[in-house]
Amino acid sequence: MRCYWDEEDIWFYFEVDAEGWVIRQVELEGPELRPVAAASLVEWQRACDAGRLDEYDSRFGITAEPPVSEWEGHDPEALTSEEFEDVWVRARCRIASGQLTPRPIIST
Repeated sequence: MRCYWDEEDIWFYFEVDAEGWVIRQVELEGPELRPVAAASLVEWQRACDAGRLDEYDSRFGITAEPPVSEWEGHDPEALTSEEFEDVWVRARCRIASGQLTPRPIIST
């Protein structure tokens, strides 16, 4: 799914599991849709276990908490898994390549 936050001009893209927890998240900012986050919950947990959480957060961000069923004030649009994957791959490649510096994720 995806949601738009007009106050910050950011599109949030989410992949969620069956219980509604965000497992991957992308944030695209401004009219140029600049990737500012592309975080994976599994990677975040691995980084935490390895003592490298600050490094992961500063590079890729974090996923939103709590589960989507508890969110208020958002009107999400459904996406296919292919649509999410396309956004994920492009954002992740730009961030991983160091072409830009992401900012911390704003939790929803």
